[in-house]
Amino acid sequence: MAETDNTIRNCVQILQMMKDDNTIPRNIRRIADETMNILLDEKNTPGLRAATAISKIDEVSSDPNMPVHARTRIWELVSQLESVPLD
Repeated sequence: MAETDNTIRNCVQILQMMKDDNTIPRNIRRIADETMNILLDEKNTPGLRAATAISKIDEVSSDPNMPVHARTRIWELVSQLESVPLD
């Protein structure tokens, strides 16, 4: 469980960096903020939060306006979230 909490904490930090990065378009920063709130919502299980976050991020992952460094962060984020068990 501690490993799952660390993974979610790392993902929240990545999303916070994206949210604060003014070189990333506003719509992508908004999705980063929404995704961060999903991950921090402890009413749901960590697996459900991770799956919902992946779904939310997937919406913008193919945005042509996304800078390359942001796309790399998105891939890193999804990779980390995929390691969270669904149970």
